[in-house]
Amino acid sequence: MPGTVRTWPAWPEFGAAASKEADVDFVHAKKAIIEEYGADNLTRSWLAVCQKLKEVTEDIASQGSSIIPELNADDVLANGFGEAERERVRETGCFIIRGVVPHEEAKGLYRDLTQFVADNRSEIRGWPAETPSILKLYNSPTQNTIRTHPNQLKLQKILNELWHDETGETCADPLIYLDAVRDRPPQQPFLGLGPHIDAGSLCRWADPKYRRVYSQIFSGRPDAFDAWDLGLRKDADQDSFHGSAHSTVLRSFQGWTALSRAAANEGTILLVPNLCTTVAYMVLRPFFQPPQDGADIMDASKWTLDESGVFPGTIKTDSQRLSRSSHPHLRLEECLIHVPPMEAGDTIWWHTDVCHAVDPGHEGKENAAVVYVPACPTTNINKRYVKKQLECTLAGRAPPDFGEGSGTDESKYKGYKGHEGMSEDARRALGYYL
Repeated sequence: MPGTVRTWPAWPEFGAAASKEADVDFVHAKKAIIEEYGADNLTRSWLAVCQKLKEVTEDIASQGSSIIPELNADDVLANGFGEAERERVRETGCFIIRGVVPHEEAKGLYRDLTQFVADNRSEIRGWPAETPSILKLYNSPTQNTIRTHPNQLKLQKILNELWHDETGETCADPLIYLDAVRDRPPQQPFLGLGPHIDAGSLCRWADPKYRRVYSQIFSGRPDAFDAWDLGLRKDADQDSFHGSAHSTVLRSFQGWTALSRAAANEGTILLVPNLCTTVAYMVLRPFFQPPQDGADIMDASKWTLDESGVFPGTIKTDSQRLSRSSHPHLRLEECLIHVPPMEAGDTIWWHTDVCHAVDPGHEGKENAAVVYVPACPTTNINKRYVKKQLECTLAGRAPPDFGEGSGTDESKYKGYKGHEGMSEDARRALGYYL
């Protein structure tokens, strides 16, 4: 099927035995939800969601990468999303917007980046250690130019407006979240980021404000779940169990901007292009244990309530992991698919609850380079973080979510420009007026 992984990589599998942690936080989180919502409601949702997944997974498996919406930046920037486009985006939770940064400009920015990295190579560290393609670099001129590009800022506000908040305590004006850059050469394997969902793991169940986001699912009404309610999401504590994999801020959409070609088996990204049903399954999965007979694994009615502390794929300090064995109804081998080919200046965006993975192989002929640029709305939590982030930037330190970064002062790097010449819109998004 076009878009699927040719051979399933050696990504970890998460069975019950591997997920048991001697930690009362797991037990308390599950107990609190069962007591609040009731086993009957959880079971009602479980059966409904697994039934819906049959349709969802068949749809993805039959369409492959073509199911992911592809839009043109000029159209979106001028007119926003049409009703049909909005509906598709809400269903898949992911989409490509082409030409956000003009192609030749993006190629030139990549040349600038490679020179900047070469000039400061001894200072810049990468991750993972064995194949360091993700550079712990946060304020290079290329990154700052792309994340403050007028098209980016305008687009991010449009993306934030896909969410809604009746509380009046947030707004769609974008705030900039500094993240790393990736420059991955051909033939470099990468197994560090298998199927996962970011924005925390156990905190989704353990933090009372966070689990309220999924209250309709826990209440036996999964069809009423609204993944776009910023009024519920704005106060969720994604970092209640602090770890290097967690972002403090709410990214309405995670995303990256391509600096070079990115395609299937050439170092791109893979997504499960479905939002609400997939995340509903993920949050319900810990409450049910599979039947002993493997032949019944896909029959949701044969699964039984699990009141133990088992949360498959959940490690408190890491992102929420998924696998074929722990989340079989997602049919990941068929439904975790490569995004369509992208060129320099194109962008890919995915809702913060969408399952994704990094292409394990790179069989292309050129480096696969991207700048991580998400969309972040203005919320109280995001404002507090961006203020701290700006303090770190002005002092030459890595952003707060990234620890020591490369352990060096970026402001001392050769070619460093900081925020000189930034527009007022850019300075506002960077936190100067918070």
